Amino acid sequence: MAAQGSILGNAVLRKEDPALLTGAGKYYDDLSYTGMGHIAFVRSPFAHATLGSVDTSEAESMPGVIAVYTADNLDLPSVQSFPLLPETFNRPPLAKGKVRLVGDIVAMVVAETTAQAVDAADSIFPDYEPLPVVVDPEAALAEGAPLLFEEHGSNVAFETAIGGEENPLDGADEVAHVRMVSQRLAGIPMEPNGAVVVPGEPDGGLTVWVPSQAPIGLREPIAGFLGLEPSKVRIAAPVVGGGFGPKAALYVEFILAAAAAKALGRPVKWTETRSENLLSMVQGRGMVLDAQLGLRSDGTIVGMRADVIAEAGAYPAIGAILPLMTQTMAQGVYQIPKIHFTARSVMTNTTTTGAYRGAGRPEATQMLERVIDVAADQLGIDPAELRRKNLIPADAFPLTTVTGANYDSGEYTKSLDAALEASGYDALRAEQQKRRDVGDSKLMGIGVSAYVEITAPLGLHMEYGSVTVEDDGSVTARVGTSAHGQGHETAFAMIVSEKLGVPMDKVRLLQSDTDEIPRGSGTLGSRSLQTAGSAVNNASEDVLSIAKKLAAHLLEASPDDIVTGDGGLHVAGVPANALSWAELAGASKDPGRRPSDMGDGGLFSEVDFDGQDSTFPFGAHVAVVEVDSETGRVELVRHVAVDDCGRILNPMLVTGQQHGGIAQGAAQALYEIVAYDEDGNPVTGNLMDYAMPSAAELPSFETSNTQTDSPRNPLGAKGIGESGTIGSTPAIQNAVVDALSHLGVTHVDMPLTAERVWRAIEAARSSD
Repeated sequence: MAAQGSILGNAVLRKEDPALLTGAGKYYDDLSYTGMGHIAFVRSPFAHATLGSVDTSEAESMPGVIAVYTADNLDLPSVQSFPLLPETFNRPPLAKGKVRLVGDIVAMVVAETTAQAVDAADSIFPDYEPLPVVVDPEAALAEGAPLLFEEHGSNVAFETAIGGEENPLDGADEVAHVRMVSQRLAGIPMEPNGAVVVPGEPDGGLTVWVPSQAPIGLREPIAGFLGLEPSKVRIAAPVVGGGFGPKAALYVEFILAAAAAKALGRPVKWTETRSENLLSMVQGRGMVLDAQLGLRSDGTIVGMRADVIAEAGAYPAIGAILPLMTQTMAQGVYQIPKIHFTARSVMTNTTTTGAYRGAGRPEATQMLERVIDVAADQLGIDPAELRRKNLIPADAFPLTTVTGANYDSGEYTKSLDAALEASGYDALRAEQQKRRDVGDSKLMGIGVSAYVEITAPLGLHMEYGSVTVEDDGSVTARVGTSAHGQGHETAFAMIVSEKLGVPMDKVRLLQSDTDEIPRGSGTLGSRSLQTAGSAVNNASEDVLSIAKKLAAHLLEASPDDIVTGDGGLHVAGVPANALSWAELAGASKDPGRRPSDMGDGGLFSEVDFDGQDSTFPFGAHVAVVEVDSETGRVELVRHVAVDDCGRILNPMLVTGQQHGGIAQGAAQALYEIVAYDEDGNPVTGNLMDYAMPSAAELPSFETSNTQTDSPRNPLGAKGIGESGTIGSTPAIQNAVVDALSHLGVTHVDMPLTAERVWRAIEAARSSD
């Protein structure tokens, strides 16, 4: 709750929006430089083939062409996409000897205009010799399957297991089983990928503008690939039009654009088309999940066995190790004494998988929440009651789960009960029964999910932040995170304003630029407020402490009697005895005015905050759907979400994240899938075929919150950016299956398109 007289906990309008709405904010594609060349890539039309000669002579002679590059004349190191994976899987920026997916880059054209570059690229016809293709991860495991990297000896990129030899189902009276697919998804940020690279700055190096979620971390690898000292490379992100995880990656296109600018000594730009985006930007999900849940006849869970096969794509990256996250979160919100979990990530001739809103955690919740519903159906227990019976109690925290997650705090029953009450759950069940009794052709389904997720995962619980009081009395905050729509400028300004008493319009946020930020891991894993926000909080407190000592010295008072107010500091109870922040900033740099034991660093503090571990937001969702029994069409009628992200800084920002997350979760449940034909050709390669929903397909979501503080940071905050996605998808899938359950349907895979649902209904009817 908001403290009395505090800005924290109150809805504050976003500072970022005026610049975005008026066009003052600039995206990378708005940047233009004199003499700038434009890049087009020649991409393989084959999913798997040996690559022979690449004749570029015609392209080189075409109007406006500045240069054409292949692996023969642009020698760059191969790219290791994730350090835990073998170097065998490294990707050459320009293909050498073999291509492994449709879209693999074979050549790069730089021309005076984009149209000239595209025309020249279209004139290049490399020699390909097609090879056998594998697009299904289970088929890729079969004996004799085509191998993407023959020297590796198999298509298995990564394996993980936990649980030992003991059978987790021993003692069960009933075993529920579900085999489900969490289908591959495309990130589809509003702004596709791209880069603008300017040579000569800094000091004979390069400036690389990229729409990245984690630009600070790109400097070291890009400098290394180009043979430059990191100090010679500036990486900066301007305004970024959405990310959702895929924009956290290092793309070979960035390296190629930087190499071209360096070689040519002139600026270059690469602007990704939407079709390229669906070919080359890393994709998410892509798991086959098989779960068996053992229960006693009264509904008590005794154990679970789970096996996962994950798609890694053609050049394994972080997506290959995301089953570790699924494993870690496999226990969810429930008391499950024994879990046996195994997973394999498998290479296929498809786009590489990576982080996508939730990154391994949604799959764990989807699997667990589906098998819970199957168990409820088998046992004849209401699915909400089965969940409540097995929830981890509030007095169990902190808790280390059997899969190794260190839960910080939680009140799972509270959020479930709040969601059930907000939805009118009992009345919904009564309405459902009434419809079934009269044989209504519009089938009503009610789906419940309860979830816990991990934020600031994989060691991302540390972040840089600093606070500086400037000479004019304004304040500059610097952070290692990198906003792309979350509202960081507003949130961090609220913290500074609260601590220092400075108006929010006097607070400036610097981020996403290696010229300004010495280190930082970027924005991913729903971590920004709990890490960078805590760093800014602590740095602000440090600055206030320094300023109080300075003010006490100048005002001849005790530091304990100095308080904030009216744009500066004053003696408590004597507001006229005051100094403005501008006066304090000036005095801090004057040896004659500051205390003798005060350093010359001014009113400045920098902090590397370490929360020591992740935080674990949680919540419960209830979805209500109507299914047309004649056509299979599904309509999401209501969606109720109660999400707990710890102490709330700005409820407006939290609500925005909830709505966006639910929409993305609903999109997976009902609409979206990345699909390939048997030859590895993407059949969802544009937005005519990839069914991303608009607001018109979705209801107005009903969101609220419980607040359970995290003890792992001074703000009590947990993440919220991915929670809505994690809670919504299984609730909606459960609702659709629930609508069909009285017909004998026990599972339908996502996306729950009209055709899939109609086929399930027809199959159930024909089996009667």
